[in-house]
Amino acid sequence: MKFELSHYRTYLLLFAVICCSCNKNLNLVSQDSITDATFWKTGNDFKLAANNLYNGLDRFGEEDTESDIAFNVPNSVSNGNLQPSETSDQWNNSYGYIRSANNIIEKGAGTTDAEIKRYVAEAKFFRAWYYWKLLRIYGGIPLITKVLSTGDPELFTPRATRMETADMILKDLDEAKNDLPLQSDLSAPDIGRISKGAALALSARVALFEGTWEKFRGDAGATKYLDKAIASSGEVINGGAYTLYTGSGAQSYRYLFLEPGDDSKESILDRRFARNILGQDVPYMYDQDGYNPSRKLVDMYLDKNGLPITAAGTVFHGYSTFTSEYQDRDPRMTMTMIIPGTLTNRVFYPVTKVANWPDKPQRNFNTGYILYKYMSEDPVANNSGRLGDASLFDFDRHLIRYAEVLLIYAEAVFEKNGVISDNDLNLSVNKLRDRVNMPHLSNAFVAAHQLDMRTELRRERTIELALEGFRYDDIRRWKTAETELRQDIKGIKITGTGWATRAPYSDASYLSKVDANGFLIAEKDRKFDPAKDYLQPLPTKEVAFYTTNGKTLEQNPGW
Repeated sequence: MKFELSHYRTYLLLFAVICCSCNKNLNLVSQDSITDATFWKTGNDFKLAANNLYNGLDRFGEEDTESDIAFNVPNSVSNGNLQPSETSDQWNNSYGYIRSANNIIEKGAGTTDAEIKRYVAEAKFFRAWYYWKLLRIYGGIPLITKVLSTGDPELFTPRATRMETADMILKDLDEAKNDLPLQSDLSAPDIGRISKGAALALSARVALFEGTWEKFRGDAGATKYLDKAIASSGEVINGGAYTLYTGSGAQSYRYLFLEPGDDSKESILDRRFARNILGQDVPYMYDQDGYNPSRKLVDMYLDKNGLPITAAGTVFHGYSTFTSEYQDRDPRMTMTMIIPGTLTNRVFYPVTKVANWPDKPQRNFNTGYILYKYMSEDPVANNSGRLGDASLFDFDRHLIRYAEVLLIYAEAVFEKNGVISDNDLNLSVNKLRDRVNMPHLSNAFVAAHQLDMRTELRRERTIELALEGFRYDDIRRWKTAETELRQDIKGIKITGTGWATRAPYSDASYLSKVDANGFLIAEKDRKFDPAKDYLQPLPTKEVAFYTTNGKTLEQNPGW
């Protein structure tokens, strides 16, 4: 069921109870409905109610096409052509889940039952989660903290400020963590449920987002949020419950995002799937639609010695051949994208490996790069077809992982103090580099090669989290979107390389679609208006609903 805020006002005392196990089938929806009069008696009742809140966790998507590091077809968010719409699934669904969370919190208020308190804490986590989903794109929004009845004055709650919204999210997470179990205390049937670590990690994410948003706009309050980001991420690190996944040796970064990475100690919060219960078809989706790295992302990967490919002394091999730009680079590059011509198993080629080229078997070749991240080697699922929820792929989507916490800690420390010690780099960023056998980042290295620490920290974040949906938020909070999103989306170098004589790029339509340096232009004439595009427009139907009733729901500037 989808909700608008107006529906939220009249939807009373009836909710879907999710009757499912909390192992891999945690998120399945039952058709059962139960009224309040016969419910809310035991901890298990609260658990069943809380299960509903997991259903809104993000499935796999193509979020980074909203930024500058991935492309398939023109995207109205990233190219500046977004228009206001009457409704928004993000708005509707978030407020629906917020209402469900409020109901659980109200029904459990004042309880001393430890089991019930745990599920009330889950509800607080999810209220924070869904308010965070709104804050990140809209800024401050109406804060509803109780189940409303017809005629309640809160029916037309005005928008809170963005700081008030962030503060409420962080307050919910602070309260939730006190009654949530440690990850290590989750029994097998409950693996995947919200833990104390998840509350702390989300707190760190939100605090870094708001702290840097405030800092790069010269607003007050940045320091308190950066302090919070440091404290929350530091508590996760010092807690020792999580570690980076290394179970697949030198290829651990790649296999973290496939079946071997499920339930690893790097996972803090996952969107969970299970074969023949709730599947996903991501390898088919990305193979057919394309989720292609852009030139911007490709050029961010360092050489094997830790130098940018434009730096003096780099061992970068240039672009002249099909494979030269992949040689002697950060190994995460070739675990995120496939070297052209490489033989792999993939969809429709479950047993016999096939050579990979931008146009075959991948079917979207608009940047010339071939996605490898999320491409499973499961022989059964790779021959089953794109079937939506009935698909056979069941590896989980990592929504919060320990690597992000390490990156949050490093960035927050630097942005708070203007410097970061080598000890803090070793505690955070260099653990990520150790996993892929890359040289450590240090203050001496930055100074010796005339690099910039902020740039290198942002680079590390972008490549570690590439194609996981973080980039749009990052360039907005850094206030660099007005520079990055106006640039053309580019792909492989065609002119003067092997690509100029290989179809389809040997065709005149591609040979002419290059920049002055011979790089393929996948999209041009992109726009970004800094006066309005840092936030998205509220659904116009919600604004009109307030107006019709003599109230005001303020639209975002410029929309």
